[in-house]
Amino acid sequence: MPTIGVVDSDEEMLDLVGNVLKAEGHAVVPYGDALGALRAFETRPFDLVIADLRMPQIDGIELLRRLRQKSDVPVILLTCGGDEIDELVGLRIGADDFIRKPCSRRVLVERVGAVLRRPRSGRFAAGQQCTENEIVHSHLRIDLDRYICTWKGKAVALTATEFRLLVNLAMRPGTAKSRDALIEIACGNNVSSRTIDSHMKGLRQKFRAVDQGFEEIETLRGVGYRFRE
Repeated sequence: MPTIGVVDSDEEMLDLVGNVLKAEGHAVVPYGDALGALRAFETRPFDLVIADLRMPQIDGIELLRRLRQKSDVPVILLTCGGDEIDELVGLRIGADDFIRKPCSRRVLVERVGAVLRRPRSGRFAAGQQCTENEIVHSHLRIDLDRYICTWKGKAVALTATEFRLLVNLAMRPGTAKSRDALIEIACGNNVSSRTIDSHMKGLRQKFRAVDQGFEEIETLRGVGYRFRE
């Protein structure tokens, strides 16, 4: 039975998320503040952490940052529609997924299930370097501050949406990302999975323009996409 820590200063939201996950058979440990949660995470193993982005004293981004200093536990952040910049920062630090509020029971259950099913083989893949400012994996280099991407030393010009999608995939090479998760991170809920497919096609074309043999972005039928490990 997976153990999930839920952190939210909003008691109503805390109860709602907890009740939904308990009904799915998960063990849920609620925390009303991030400081108390961090102390518990140091001594008790969790299979997943769900934290609200907006909390007093320590918000979800700071909680995630501190967790990533010591742990690779999967983290889902609860966000509002206007939190795009914070979502990008969350991706840099190592968030696994985002759920925008208000969310349906079905979305919550599916997102949690998808993250729990992902294999975890250590914080970063072999040969990958990842800091708050840069991702380096194989021939890929992404400058997160300057929005610059290069492949084999050659610049790859990307749109803002393509950049977000690539960062999300490259942050954890070998990990499958569902189309729904990519929609949430890159575009929001007002687009279809076909839009994600179009963005992925565009990404491949731009990389192949500088390297005809580029095959690093893999399509997983019925699942989504991943950046080759």
